[in-house]
Amino acid sequence: MTQAYLNYVNGEWKDSEDHIEIFNPANGESLGTVPAMSHADVDYVMASAKKAFPAWRALSYAERAKYLEKAADILYRDAEKIGSTLSKEIAKGLKSAIGEVTRTAEIVDYTAKVGVTMDGEVMEGGNFDPASKNRIAVVRREPVGLVLAISPFNYPVNLAGSKIAPALMGGNVVAFKPPTQGSISGLLLAKAFAESGLPAGVFNTITGRGRVIGDYIVEHPAVNFINFTGSSAVGKNIGKLAGMRPIMLELGGKDAAIVLEDADLDLAAKNIVAGAFGYSGQRCTAVKRVLVMDSVADELVGKVTDLVKGLTVGMPEDNADITPLINTKSADYVQGLIEEAKEKGAKPLFDFKREGNLLYPMVFDNVTTDMRLAWEEPFGPVLPFIRVKSVEEAVEIANKSEYGLQSSVFTRNFPRAFGIAEKLEVGTVHINNKTQRGPDNFPFLGVKDSGAGVQGVKYSIQAMTKVKSVVYAIDEM
Repeated sequence: MTQAYLNYVNGEWKDSEDHIEIFNPANGESLGTVPAMSHADVDYVMASAKKAFPAWRALSYAERAKYLEKAADILYRDAEKIGSTLSKEIAKGLKSAIGEVTRTAEIVDYTAKVGVTMDGEVMEGGNFDPASKNRIAVVRREPVGLVLAISPFNYPVNLAGSKIAPALMGGNVVAFKPPTQGSISGLLLAKAFAESGLPAGVFNTITGRGRVIGDYIVEHPAVNFINFTGSSAVGKNIGKLAGMRPIMLELGGKDAAIVLEDADLDLAAKNIVAGAFGYSGQRCTAVKRVLVMDSVADELVGKVTDLVKGLTVGMPEDNADITPLINTKSADYVQGLIEEAKEKGAKPLFDFKREGNLLYPMVFDNVTTDMRLAWEEPFGPVLPFIRVKSVEEAVEIANKSEYGLQSSVFTRNFPRAFGIAEKLEVGTVHINNKTQRGPDNFPFLGVKDSGAGVQGVKYSIQAMTKVKSVVYAIDEM
């Protein structure tokens, strides 16, 4: 019998009249159903959260931290159980799926530890204006209110926890919308927060069809802050619908690895393959193109090709490196990029092979800037090499992208690497390492079409709180 999962709303597990069946993208097996909420269901979530807000914001950071610590303990305890479902729901390798849950527990626990150190400050007017020397400002952070947290399919637990925990720690209440493909994993995450004993209404979940409730939840007048991870197209729409309300957007990327003549090519090849093909390339921070100096291109391409030959291809339960993509639409899109690159003269280093949604890894040499593969984000296991003749050319191509998430620079010359990093129009530059999100205490951000706002535990708490200054004058004796 198909398992029916429920939403957590106002301290209770609630059903809806309509439902969505979730299938395993690797084999088509039914994994269960989740409620498809109506507008009325959403209204109840928002009203419940708003009602719970005053009491929750009145708690101290230390009191809120205890709930997060309990939730983290539960996630550690249930990591294998949640990870097993996560692996099936989004076709992620079992080991990686369990690791995602463990990492989420670490984020939640760390958020509790960071949150209790969030101090305000006292400022003296005389530091600027001698005539205001008796004026004092007490500056504190206050919660923004109701945070709408929307996570993506590729990290439905991790990129939910990294939103939910800082929001709660800052004194906000949360309405959490997991992705449709990833809803079950999101609801299992919700069970951990529910078991932690959070007061009713402080944390709630919303599942449903995007075409029915997608815009409705974003435009809902009860929402004070929107924290979204997903595609740039959807993120831009959210930005328009949000109006004057603050938003945090983590969107797409076309992350470049720039490899100079003096690079350690073995190190570069290892990081490029790990960065490009982890979770079949379905990561915003995946290495999505290599800009390599022509003088070392042959050697680097050879080393990368040898490593790619060693990748395993198969099912998530077998912990294969390359697993089926999330759906047929995604696989078709990646295949289209591959075929167009071949037609325009790029050199494929492997024969194209596809079995349903499972695409075998592809590497292309001699990709040129008139090909879609040079610019579009594939979200799949395909890596283009673009040969360049100078650092200036590499930086120019990297910066022409509509995206600006991350880049890598491989060189033994660190002063030169920092100079290149200064010129790259991205949120983060990694030197002699693959592009990647963590560690989670570091700031994480994108520019241009890659996002808005700064994440990372401390930065996320700050983003989802607002500054209030209370000014008073000291009586002169």
